[in-house]
Amino acid sequence: MVFGLSEVTGMVSREELNVVGSKRILQIGTYAMAAVKERTEALRAKGLSPVDFGMGDPSAPTPEFIRRACAEGIERHAASGYPPFSGSLPFRQAVSDWVKGRFGVTLDADSEIVSSVGSKESIFHLPEALIDPGDVVICPDPGYPPYATGTLFAEGEPHYAPIHGGTDFLPDLDAIPDQIAERARIFWLTTPSSPSGRVASPEYLKRWVEWCRQRNIVACSDEAYSEIYFDEPPHTALEQGKDGVLVFNSLSKRSAMTGYRVGWVAGDPQLIAPYRKLKANIDTGTPWFIQEAAIAAYSDEEHVAQMREGYRKRRDLFVSAFENAGLPRSEPEASLYVWQRAPEGVTSTGLAEALLDEKILAVTIPSAALIGDPSQHGPEEQYVRLSMVASWDESEQIATAIAEHLRLG
Repeated sequence: MVFGLSEVTGMVSREELNVVGSKRILQIGTYAMAAVKERTEALRAKGLSPVDFGMGDPSAPTPEFIRRACAEGIERHAASGYPPFSGSLPFRQAVSDWVKGRFGVTLDADSEIVSSVGSKESIFHLPEALIDPGDVVICPDPGYPPYATGTLFAEGEPHYAPIHGGTDFLPDLDAIPDQIAERARIFWLTTPSSPSGRVASPEYLKRWVEWCRQRNIVACSDEAYSEIYFDEPPHTALEQGKDGVLVFNSLSKRSAMTGYRVGWVAGDPQLIAPYRKLKANIDTGTPWFIQEAAIAAYSDEEHVAQMREGYRKRRDLFVSAFENAGLPRSEPEASLYVWQRAPEGVTSTGLAEALLDEKILAVTIPSAALIGDPSQHGPEEQYVRLSMVASWDESEQIATAIAEHLRLG
């Protein structure tokens, strides 16, 4: 006999109350990366061995010197208690020094930088600090899902700005309706772009920042992939001045520290202040020892250069494999991803399914899972995102299988 929770404990379960979730949680779909994880596990349950190229989670270990700094930080802060909400001053100073050396931009560690629990947390929560119900947030489409879901949780309205080959994979500022611009409070840009790998030029960044300033819109630049590039180093929106600008970055991709959950937000101090106030009410800051690891990571560029070279080799490997299979050449400028275009007449889901053939078993994300407004995207704009994060041996194995066995139609 099976008993309900109320019969055993006297408590009433959510199911018995017929409570299925808040309106906020019900209005969003399954997180694309979570769906990929579920698909991968389902294949493994069948006794198959798929390789997960869906999640942008580096398989390389965090460099040893960073792990050592983390371990030493545990001992150093054995009795330090809660960390500061905004991050320790040494961490914020390390970020300031790195930004100055990398981009030539001066940031005040006290008023213009706040630590974050990785970029995802700060991106999702920022609308709670800056928008009111009904305000519009402009999101690149396809783009990082938390741009839109964070907006929805703050009771705002996402406006999806399509990015595709016709827009050079950057939002077309001239195509944004005036009535949307009048209601918009935040405009998200990703450079280098996830998923396309497109890098915004200084000229585009200048135009985008000025466009936002003229309309009193906060220019939010997600630069989490700024250090994974294959030609010229990407620029930062902060080079256009800090007024009305916020930049989001993290150690996740730069130093293979996805599991550490440490990043930062920097820019206009008048915008940093409400976000700092929000953080004080949400969490208790990034752990001391994690910040020690991040400080060590920012002290060294050699390991970053080595990672870039590893991603370059994988990029060249997969670009050639898809081309040899008869697909259009799709070569990213930066980021962890190959944004592979499907042949004419093949949908993104069709290409993703073909890559799951038992002779290939590559798990990728179809663009259909990342697009917020399908009405703005036609079949000719269909892609799959392949994350270049598997080991070299697995990458060679799958690339060979793609070149030899990928069949469409």
